[in-house]
Amino acid sequence: MTFPARIDVHQHIVPPIWAETLAAHGLDSGGWAIPAWSPTDAIAMMDRQGIATGVLSVTAPGVHLGNDAQARDLARAVNEYGAEVVRDHPGRFGHFASVPLPDVDAALAETTHALDTLGADGVVLMSNAHGRYLGDPDFEPLWAEIDRRGATVFVHPAQPPMPLLPGTPAPLADYVFDTTRTALNLVLNGVMSRYPNMRVILSHGGGFLPYAAYRFSGLTSTVVDRDRDREAEDILRDLKRFYFDTALSASPSALPALLAFAEPGHVLYGSDWPFAPENAGTYYNHYLETYPDYAPGQAEAIDRGNAEALFPRLVR
Repeated sequence: MTFPARIDVHQHIVPPIWAETLAAHGLDSGGWAIPAWSPTDAIAMMDRQGIATGVLSVTAPGVHLGNDAQARDLARAVNEYGAEVVRDHPGRFGHFASVPLPDVDAALAETTHALDTLGADGVVLMSNAHGRYLGDPDFEPLWAEIDRRGATVFVHPAQPPMPLLPGTPAPLADYVFDTTRTALNLVLNGVMSRYPNMRVILSHGGGFLPYAAYRFSGLTSTVVDRDRDREAEDILRDLKRFYFDTALSASPSALPALLAFAEPGHVLYGSDWPFAPENAGTYYNHYLETYPDYAPGQAEAIDRGNAEALFPRLVR
């Protein structure tokens, strides 16, 4: 790639107030240290990796650290910071707004502010909110509002409600598990079928969802969903509604499975920088660029075209 073209839908921002708040609570990202970040460093990395635009998001543990009032304030501060970075660097950044689930009323208010006032490109949700997964019936008003707007949701994994494996930070194993868990929860609870206008991006190639999707649909041949039966093909159809990013997933084993499962137009480029080191991005980019079995135009669509369809303001 000779010039920056990619749209990176999985790139992280580290607002100073967020990093300081985590440190004050003795928190990190599932046993993973919070790295340094600046717009200058991000743009330098993007230029080296052929990325034109990074759509920024705050990673786990998100903005709700246990106190509703603090979560509302932190979400607002994080989102204002992200919007300022986007304004200061036209065309180089977008941002997904953080919302303080499981406080649904506050999440609705912040969604409205972020999309209407700050011009956010969508919202980021952690895969679970203090152990409550995204198909939780109490979260229905948020999904209804997101669907009403035809908005895009980026689902980032969080540490599941269980102890870490000894010596194993959550990003190594638990994150892919939790992405898969919340995606299946959204499908089995009918969220993906009730709300056809929203778009939901799953991190890291969807965890192991593409690999296991037919297991899920085959073993749930009839699942009760709000007084109606759902057959295997219904489950599979809703699993295929998801979009997937390639962050840490464009490998010789994972990429073929992802491309075999995902619907056309549903695979998007992702880097996971700076929580994933740049040398990881270089490795996965090489495989994306040399993969031998793309359909015509598929590589360019993953790099940019599929994201342009989700974010028309980035079309060039």
